[in-house]
Amino acid sequence: MTTATDHRALAERASADLADATAEEAIRWVADTFGDDFIVASNMQDAVLIDVAAKVKPDFDVLFLETGYHFAETIGTRDAVETVYPGVRIVDARAEQSVAQQDAEYGEKLHDRDATLCCNLRKVVPLRKTLAKYSAWVTGVRRVDAPTRANTPIVTWDERNGLVKVNPIAPWTDEEFDGYLRDHGILQNPLVSAGYLSIGCAPCTAKVLPGQDPRSGRWAGQTKTECGLHG
Repeated sequence: MTTATDHRALAERASADLADATAEEAIRWVADTFGDDFIVASNMQDAVLIDVAAKVKPDFDVLFLETGYHFAETIGTRDAVETVYPGVRIVDARAEQSVAQQDAEYGEKLHDRDATLCCNLRKVVPLRKTLAKYSAWVTGVRRVDAPTRANTPIVTWDERNGLVKVNPIAPWTDEEFDGYLRDHGILQNPLVSAGYLSIGCAPCTAKVLPGQDPRSGRWAGQTKTECGLHG
């Protein structure tokens, strides 16, 4: 039986071996190593990571954090992914409480008063419970996303969630990402073309002004920069 210690050691070896791996090579390693025992995370801003993974393995689970606060366009993109990639299985990770139940306990618009608590209840806890069913997860985190992600490795051990974490497109520049999106005709959330360059929950996502950091539209006016999913 493979233990967490075994997986940690595996991640440490792979971190060195795959330090310069292409996205496809990283996904191939995941598929060869874990079979179906992994999940690909997507916030449904686009389907780039899903497309990369589908070229290697057409059938896999896709994690979507269904917070109850998403834009209609984001839900539409999620549904479109199932049509465009018929082999994927969307796994909706939901909070224990509905939005109405959360409002009843904490008051309405918790996201305005304590965004960190809201993210924890609706994202972090559901993520942890969902990831507990897998040995590895694949994310679309890139080093250029934010200063806090500048040293993101392609493979690492996720201590917080207790499984292997793989970031296949971590080294991609914005130019490489946009080129893949364009050249392959990848499905994209229509909100991106409307100026929403980093899409999260509707109450906490704003349009980004020209020249601004793409993530400046998340939790605008607050010091918060991460929802807690990646550290």
